[in-house]
Amino acid sequence: MMDVLFLRFDAPMMSFGGPIIDNRGVIQAYPALSMITGLLGNALGVDHSEHERLQDLQERIRHAVRRDREGKRLQDYQTVDFSKPYMDDARAWTTDGRLEQRKGGSASSGTHIRERDYLAGACYTIALTLDRPSESPTLDDLADALRAPARPLFIGRKPCLPAEPLYAGRTTAEDLTAALSDPEFFPNERDDGPYAIWMEADRDDPQARPYTDRRDWQNQVHTGQRWVKEDHVEIATSA
Repeated sequence: MMDVLFLRFDAPMMSFGGPIIDNRGVIQAYPALSMITGLLGNALGVDHSEHERLQDLQERIRHAVRRDREGKRLQDYQTVDFSKPYMDDARAWTTDGRLEQRKGGSASSGTHIRERDYLAGACYTIALTLDRPSESPTLDDLADALRAPARPLFIGRKPCLPAEPLYAGRTTAEDLTAALSDPEFFPNERDDGPYAIWMEADRDDPQARPYTDRRDWQNQVHTGQRWVKEDHVEIATSA
C-alpha cells in the first residue's frame, strides 16, 4: 500500500502549458510534472534559485491525473504596446526576483502580440505520492503547505486562480489508479464516466506516448522525455 495525497484543480480558467512556438502558447491534456513541481515548490516557499531542491522534488514525485470535468478550450488574444512611455519604467519583477529592465519600442514595432490557450470550467484531480517518503519534504509537509501556502498559488498561469483549496485529502491505496477510483475523492460536479486518466508508463507499453514535461530547474528549460499513457477509470463500487 502507498500513501497518496490528492490535489483538486477546479478553476474558472486553468492552463497546462505545452511548448510555446513563436507567440502561441498551447496547452496539453494534463498538468505536466514540472507544473506540479513548481506549484508544490511555491506552496513550500522554495525560491527559484534553490534549483537543487526543486530538481530533487521533481525526481521524487509520482503522480496520476484524472479529468473530472472536461471544460472548454478558449484562446486569449493579448497585445501590449511597448512604445507607451509608462512601459519604459522599471517596475516589473521576474519570478526569480530580478528587476526586469524594459526598453520602449517604436510606435511601429513596439506592440507585442501573443495568443494563450486556456481551459474554462474544467476540473482535474491529481493523486500524488513520493519516492523516498521519509525524506523532506514529506507528504505531510506538502499537505501542510497546500493548506497554508507560503505564496499565492495558481493553476498554470498567474490569472488562473483556484476556485477552492487545492488540498483534497489523503488516503492509502494499492496504486495511483486505485486511488483515483475511490468514490470519496470525486467532486460533486463532474461529467459522466468513464474518466480519462494520465500516468507514467513503461516505454514498451503500447499506450505510452513521449512527453517533454521534466524541467532542468538550474537552466530553466524543459528537457528529457517521460513516457505517459492515457487510460480510463470508473467510480469504484463496494462489493
